Amino acid sequence: MKILKKIAVFALFILIILQFFGPEKNIGDVADLQPFLTETNPPASVQQTLKVACYDCHSSNTRYPWYSNVEPVSYWLADHVKHGKEELNFSEWSTYSTKRKDHKLEEIIEEVEEGHMPISSYTWIHGDAKLTEAQIKELADWVTDARAILSIGEKQPQ
Repeated sequence: MKILKKIAVFALFILIILQFFGPEKNIGDVADLQPFLTETNPPASVQQTLKVACYDCHSSNTRYPWYSNVEPVSYWLADHVKHGKEELNFSEWSTYSTKRKDHKLEEIIEEVEEGHMPISSYTWIHGDAKLTEAQIKELADWVTDARAILSIGEKQPQ
């Protein structure tokens, strides 16, 4: 029993020390989203859906909940955000080629319609990020329009 008590005290000590360290926060300038918003022109309701369900992991503008300051949870969240931004980063939209933009828009609706996005561990905590059928349809319609605008822009001479 003594050894278990020592292990518990040591683990508690490590957890306390960890509270003084943590990963860098993903907090950027909201203006970074402007190229994406300008080019794809989402209606206000779609912008709100993207803000609530997508931007935390897929932009440089994460809204951090209180528990993100608790270690080791912050590392878990940072890993999710890092992975999300590797897949799609709305804040870096202007650096994507037209072909890549089109593919990312196609993937958005594919992932949403298949129920892969937003991920369940996110919607479990952020209930407002659960998408309704109406929101999914609205996103699909917007993606269709945005892809059409991209293909028209690609055909026009520079």
